[in-house]
This record gives sequence, C-alpha cells and structure tokens, in this order.
Amino acid sequence: MTAQKTTKKVLIVLTSHDDLGNTGEKTGFWVEEFAAPYYALVDAGVQVTIASVAGGQPPIDPKSTLEDFQTEATKRYDADEEVQALMANTAALATVNSVDYDAVFYPGGHGPLWDLTDNADSISLIESFLAANKPVAAVCHATAAFLNVKDASGEYVVKGKAVTGFTNGEEDAVQLTAVVPFLLEDELIKRGADYQKVADWNAFAVQDGLLISGQNPQSSELAAEKLLAAIV
Repeated sequence: MTAQKTTKKVLIVLTSHDDLGNTGEKTGFWVEEFAAPYYALVDAGVQVTIASVAGGQPPIDPKSTLEDFQTEATKRYDADEEVQALMANTAALATVNSVDYDAVFYPGGHGPLWDLTDNADSISLIESFLAANKPVAAVCHATAAFLNVKDASGEYVVKGKAVTGFTNGEEDAVQLTAVVPFLLEDELIKRGADYQKVADWNAFAVQDGLLISGQNPQSSELAAEKLLAAIV
C-alpha cells in the first residue's frame, strides 16, 4: 500500500483597510488577486483558510469589480456562494498560527500598503513560516507585507533576494503616486532587495528560496502556481 497524501493547507491573508489615503475613495483587496490564486489552490486539492487583519468581511477595492478587470476567476468568485460565505467570516489575523498551514499567500490591492506593512501579527506570522522552512507568497501591493520581516540575524528577509511587486510605473499609470504612503518598488530596493520587474501590466512572478512574489494583478495566478509547486 502506498501512503496516502496528506491534504496541503494554505492560509490566505487579506487587508482590512478600505480608505484610499485622503482621497475620499475606497480601496481594499483586488478581487482577481484573491480569486485566481484561491481557485488555483482549491482546484489542486489544497485546503484554504481565509484570514484578514480585522476578521470578518474584508473590503473589496471597488475598481476591481469594474468590467475591464473581470476574468474567468472573478466571474467564478462572483457566482460562488460558498466562498462568499467564507469571505464574510474570515478569521482575524491575530488568531491564526503558522503551524496549522503549509504556506501563506497575500493578495494585493492598495489596502495592504496601509495595514499589512507594519502589522506585528503579520510580520510575526511570516517570520514563523520562514523559520519553519515554509513558503510565503504575495502579489502586487501585498509584497509590502515582506518589507519589515526580518530573519534570525536581524536582516530584512528581502535583502539580496529576487522580489517583485507593483512598479513605480504602474503606480504612476493609475495616478496614485501622490496618494500611497510609499512606492513599493522604492521601499523594496531600500531594504536591499534584488527588485525585478517586466514591462508594466505584464505577468511576472519570481521565486527566491521561500519568497514568492508577483508584480501586478496579471501575475496572481503565476504566483499561485509557484506556491503550489513549492508545497507539493
């Protein structure tokens, strides 16, 4: 008899921040950046748990629901009552423990720039995943969750590592350079990351050791595929 494969478990962590700076507009997580990875994981037989900074229903970036940004994954999400119910009752980030999961994935949207960059629970969570030799993945603005994570020697974990995330050019294209609290590309470089990118709005994901990152919404499924490959 062959040993039965154990079901892999992945934690998805979402932002709870919904104010787009002082613009009076709303932000949150980008639907495609959740939906594509979520379905890539569940379709591969992975058990997914959804958490958010505050717990409960995380805010959706209203722009990500516009027709221009719809994909097969977002349409599936919109019609999926089961995942909608899970989304309405996400676990609070402070209550989750890395020992219960094989990996963690952070979807983007502008929200993470505000509430995941300095979040002590998130930083501790990522540090514990890495210390246990488990992969951590993020896409687009959610790579900000890596910025202040350090290794056992006190160095930033992105230092010397190939990492990507939303580019300065992409931020400029959506006219939010003056609104965001910082430019992700600049901050990754400041921390010594080997920041990599391709032309704006093209799919690109990179893995360096346990760190997996995707550049933009177009890269969410690529990042999820790299995460899947790292845990099978």
